[in-house]
Amino acid sequence: MLSLAEYIWLDGTKPTQQLRSKARIVPIDGEAKLENFPEWGFDGSSTGQAAGNDSDCILKPVSFLMDPIRGEGNYLVLCEVYDVNDNPHETNTRAMLRQTLEAGGASHEPWIGFEQEYTLFLGERPYMWPTQGYPGPQGPYYCGVGAEKVYGRDLVEAHTKACIDCGIMIYGINAEVMPAQWEFQVGYRGLDTESADALNVSDHLIFARWLLYRLGEEFDLQVSLSPKPVKGDWNGAGKHTNFSTKEMRDPKTGEKAIADAIENLKAVHTDHIMVYGDGLADRLTGEHETCHISEFRSGRSDRGASIRIPAGVAKSGCGYIEDRRPAANADPYTVANRLISTICEIGVDTGMKKAANG
Repeated sequence: MLSLAEYIWLDGTKPTQQLRSKARIVPIDGEAKLENFPEWGFDGSSTGQAAGNDSDCILKPVSFLMDPIRGEGNYLVLCEVYDVNDNPHETNTRAMLRQTLEAGGASHEPWIGFEQEYTLFLGERPYMWPTQGYPGPQGPYYCGVGAEKVYGRDLVEAHTKACIDCGIMIYGINAEVMPAQWEFQVGYRGLDTESADALNVSDHLIFARWLLYRLGEEFDLQVSLSPKPVKGDWNGAGKHTNFSTKEMRDPKTGEKAIADAIENLKAVHTDHIMVYGDGLADRLTGEHETCHISEFRSGRSDRGASIRIPAGVAKSGCGYIEDRRPAANADPYTVANRLISTICEIGVDTGMKKAANG
């Protein structure tokens, strides 16, 4: 049987990498396996990943799902980018996360979940905003119902169904505080703890982002991951990240492990901010449910903190923390890598932490 396989990868666009994809016809007999999808070259000079006189880059498939748009028998194939000498490309942040996990991060069994906010645009303005002026002030839009409060639900529903159909670990959706702004969550759903590992969940967020952009084509809507899509008294867009280790989840060690994690994060706050998404200063202003970019603060149920400790976690003394700093456009592999290396004290962040502590 001939199948269409959509090869998906992160390019070299700066300051924010973009998604690219191209389709290949592959023969698959029976159940699909990763080895059914061969390595494939592409022109890196057209993606910001190579010079024109030495332009070949290699796509190495690392994960695949059924393609919910083309239907059964076709696939979405996530790839890492390598150079022709078989080295991970410098833009290959997934390989960096793998290295951190292999260097000891995996032994802490880190679980991660992403709350991906985004804004729908039609042309230069958010979808269904008036051509002159602005909609009514924020308040009725968050988790709203009704045509006067909710814009773009058709695309959101189509995206959610596509994610479910292909097995993405999506576990929720909601309209956000600013009209035409939405959120979906990807990560642990209490069904399969092994699938909640940082690498797998990060892969699923990339698949989900690609599907959102792709389905946006069907609805003639643009998807923006800008951390501050509209200037002024409007909420920005983040990628709040829920994180835990086995030590944090254990009732015997959780309280201390969470406290230690927060102290480690505080010590290298600036280093995290530097890799948590372009344009982050426009979002982390200290207003609109954010902590100021120059400040680090943690707090129980505090959505104005850098790190929120959920009320249930504070009560039980174990569980997870929510890092509210990452921007909507942040790279999930980089965010996961930074959290693991800092909280589990692996690699470069250990040195940063010790230096910060004197």
